Amino acid sequence: MQTGYILFFFIFPIFSEGCCSGNLQPKKTGLQRDATHQHYRAVEGEMFMMPCNKSVNRHMDVVCSRTGEGADGTSFVCGRGFPAEAKHSGKYACSGSELFFQLQVVERSKINLGCVQPEQNSIELYVTQGGEVPCPSVNCSNNTHAIWYKGNKAVSEQKRVFCQMGGTLRLCQVYKLDTGVYFCDRQIIEQGVIWTFRRAVNVTALPAEASDSPNIIYPNGNITEKVELGQPHTLMCKVHFDFERNFSREVLWYMNYGSNTENMTLLPMEEQQLTERFTVYEVIRKAIIKEVTPEHLNNRYTCIARNIVGNSSGTIELKEKIKVKWPSLVGYPIASLLLVAGLGIVLHVKWLEIQLIFRSHFQHGKHDGDEKEFDVFLSYVWSPPSAEVMGVSTLSSQRGPDTDEEACLSCMYPLNTEEGKSTQRPLEVVLPQVLEDRWGYRLCLLERDVVPGGAYTNDVVVAIQRSRMLICLLSADYLSNSNAVFVLESGVQALLQDSTLKLLLIWTSRASASLIQPDSPLPTLVQRALKVLPSLDWTSGKPTRATSNFWRSLKKAMPDQKMKLVSLMQNQKHFILQ
Repeated sequence: MQTGYILFFFIFPIFSEGCCSGNLQPKKTGLQRDATHQHYRAVEGEMFMMPCNKSVNRHMDVVCSRTGEGADGTSFVCGRGFPAEAKHSGKYACSGSELFFQLQVVERSKINLGCVQPEQNSIELYVTQGGEVPCPSVNCSNNTHAIWYKGNKAVSEQKRVFCQMGGTLRLCQVYKLDTGVYFCDRQIIEQGVIWTFRRAVNVTALPAEASDSPNIIYPNGNITEKVELGQPHTLMCKVHFDFERNFSREVLWYMNYGSNTENMTLLPMEEQQLTERFTVYEVIRKAIIKEVTPEHLNNRYTCIARNIVGNSSGTIELKEKIKVKWPSLVGYPIASLLLVAGLGIVLHVKWLEIQLIFRSHFQHGKHDGDEKEFDVFLSYVWSPPSAEVMGVSTLSSQRGPDTDEEACLSCMYPLNTEEGKSTQRPLEVVLPQVLEDRWGYRLCLLERDVVPGGAYTNDVVVAIQRSRMLICLLSADYLSNSNAVFVLESGVQALLQDSTLKLLLIWTSRASASLIQPDSPLPTLVQRALKVLPSLDWTSGKPTRATSNFWRSLKKAMPDQKMKLVSLMQNQKHFILQ
């Protein structure tokens, strides 16, 4: 017995390799014929394709047109299939080549008379298995030898394992790409003419039949979905089915009351959504709950999928979703990110203003009075009313103060005196006198303290660098004067570069900075600085209390000058005693 088994295992591969061992079909053999003049016979209603001559350029279409008697302009492209009809019978010549052929289309009822073998023009094969493609009516002829083509290419020229036995094409393993139209050519002789009888077979490669029950992708097993009471909810079931020749795929939704598997009710469902692939069919079935109620939370919902092999199921239970008020754990990071991004944008857009505010209010250091040559650089433009009183250079009083307190007040806030209230002099005249004569600051005036003849721009920059503070008396005339605007712009630039400089704006006649329209547009740096720099308002003719508040605010904004102020008050007391 053992010897018999050994012989069997040695002999069986020999028979198998006789067909499906990787040997290609032998080269074409048959009757010799003229390669340029050929005769083809086709069956009416079947696909027909004229093989292109290999010598023809493959990069261009070769058109074969009907010639001779009965030429009616019928033509077709070489290598393209078309249904053969009786009217196609005739002689054809192909452009770009020396190929001539005659086509004869015969009626199906007139072929193979007396042969009872059924014809198969459509074949279905299964992928990964072997399969046979028989040539129609091949056994009804004395010549069973056939040459097989797939499309316009001979099967023998394709890299695949196959064999041929008795005119039947045997594919050792079927692939998805084997789907297509195959042609089998047989040669017959009639009245000394060699005819090629071409028959077409439609081959369809199918996946293997389903061997497993459906695969439920979702819900996979038993899952829980969160829902909101009073809101609609959609139950979705996604299932993969293997290929079935007879469609028997079914997906249904059921509701189990109180999780009871025996008491099931079919749910209203939408139509199945089918997506076809080669080996897998995807089916999606949805059931919609119009409004979720507390009763729905006590039930279980089951998706059941069926095919010819068996059933599969998946269940869903509903759970109430706890509403989390925004901002939630996700909202906080997003809000923080938006806040940081917003701050970044503000810093980028308003960086200049932020620097000016910081340097003006928080970063001016403690100064020594001898570090700079001047305490204050005063910048102003003479207006017509100011020019009329240019000759007045000192503040005097007709009578001395009655007490030390009044003397100090007169020294600190000069316009509280009777003379101050009566003169109503412009600030361009009063302020230099107060800063120098009353408060003892070292004042820098361009028309007085800068040597003429130098470059104006250089003189301004040097004067600002030699001063501890810059005060600009702003008015419509000031902002319309290019030299005055240059002083202000230079001061802003110096403030951005030197944190020890202080800069103060005093509006002498301002309803609003935006209402002043200078003749030429102000530099962008000046426009932005006017909105954030420290400023005071001065208008002549104000009540005594408002004027005192102005001088008090101005004194607070001035650089420290304690030693000189004490000395000045002592001199004032000495003057009163005299």
